[in-house]
Amino acid sequence: MQDPSQPMERQRPTDRLSLRTKTWFGVGTVGESATNWLFNALTFLYYQQILGLSGSLAGTAVAIAIFFDAISDPLIGSISDRFRSRWGRRHPFMIAAPIPLVLSIFLIFNPPASVVTSQMMLFVWFTVFTICMRTFVTFFAIPHLAMGAELSTDYIERTNVMSFNNLFGYYGALMMHCFVWFFVFGYLFQTEGAALGGAQLYRPAYVPVVAFCCLIILLTIFGCAWFTRDRIPFMSQPPSDQEGFSFKGLLSDIWMAIQNRNYLFLLIGLFFLSMTIGTHETLGIYMGTFFWALSPYQIGFLAIANIIGYHLGFFLASKSHERFDKRATIVASAAGLSFFWSLAVTLALFGLAPETSSWTLVVFIIFWSIFSSLFGAVVNISVMSALADIADEHEANTGRRQEGIFYSARTFFAKTSNAIGHVIAGFAIEYYVLLPPGSIQGQVPDDVLFRLGIVDGPFAMVWGLIAAFFYAGYRINKTDHERIQTQLKARSMDAANMESQSVQS
Repeated sequence: MQDPSQPMERQRPTDRLSLRTKTWFGVGTVGESATNWLFNALTFLYYQQILGLSGSLAGTAVAIAIFFDAISDPLIGSISDRFRSRWGRRHPFMIAAPIPLVLSIFLIFNPPASVVTSQMMLFVWFTVFTICMRTFVTFFAIPHLAMGAELSTDYIERTNVMSFNNLFGYYGALMMHCFVWFFVFGYLFQTEGAALGGAQLYRPAYVPVVAFCCLIILLTIFGCAWFTRDRIPFMSQPPSDQEGFSFKGLLSDIWMAIQNRNYLFLLIGLFFLSMTIGTHETLGIYMGTFFWALSPYQIGFLAIANIIGYHLGFFLASKSHERFDKRATIVASAAGLSFFWSLAVTLALFGLAPETSSWTLVVFIIFWSIFSSLFGAVVNISVMSALADIADEHEANTGRRQEGIFYSARTFFAKTSNAIGHVIAGFAIEYYVLLPPGSIQGQVPDDVLFRLGIVDGPFAMVWGLIAAFFYAGYRINKTDHERIQTQLKARSMDAANMESQSVQS
């Protein structure tokens, strides 16, 4: 046992974590990913095809929300970095998030009849409550990811922590996907949606979808906060001499963060990758409904690709970091994600895909999507693990831990991806693809479908390949990480010795 008369090293997170801790940390992501799935997969179609909002206005509404994200994300990150309470820096924000978040989601999908009759009023309604929803996602997501970086200082264990985060995030999306496509669209409202080409084009079908999503959010986010509270004493606290929050301090935090070369290259890579991801996610329901002409059940079975790919990514991410390091893993997986996600559509444009609406086509899509899901899981895990290493490097260089600021960028670009997707989809559908509201499956002209495939195929692929190029600028490897950890531990010991000498004197 440590002699209380001797200086004690500043308490830091343990290198190895229990399965319970990693599991409950991951559970919190279920609610976040359910929110993102609902918004990314269904909202644009709901507003453009069902409520009749023009595609350009729908895209503009989400684009406006980006500007608020640019303020709220680093703001919440900076505040949580400096926050002091008996519940630590992160947990109070996580607990405050779910109730206003589910209220915002409910209002997005339930505009009053008087609002729906006016394009401008519907645009304003969608804009306001999209901003609210994304702000309260930030209240949870940034402190949650920052907590993940603080749970362990080990190079590989951090990857394992983020693997759990990524895997449970996928489980949230999978639950939504199966519930929506198999149960709600494929069973409950199958008859009502048949004449339209699918219940995803029938407004009442969205009521149970929204209710289910809200229930998941409440249970998982509160559960994560409650069952990880035992880690609060082991997590980093703001330095005693650190100033409280101020906008000047926020700007200083942001400026110091972007001075980090590794962080800057990850930011640029995240931006371009978000263009690929956002385009695919927003257009995914259009592709399944109109381009591939699949039934709700067939769209539901496409989840098989993610089930296989994400679990492979969960197990292979840390192995890849051990053998190839994080930089090479990030570059290769970003390129692989971009290439394989667009491949099925690109082959179809050349007439090399099976017949539309067939189960052979479903198998064809699943096969290529397994690879994109695998690479997507690995790149997401790798980038989040790399951000934790950058936070350590920043502390070694400046003496300040700012996980909140660093992970605000990841959260911002995760939301930017669906925002960019909405913008691209909105303007492309209205001015290039020319797909009008109220379209019916099987009755869309071939030239319209071809243009839709161009946007989701070759166009979306390019941006991810550009991201891989910028990711190559990231430089922290295992040797650098060990050096940084040695420096931090030495600094911690020096501080403890000085504190002990001060007490003795």
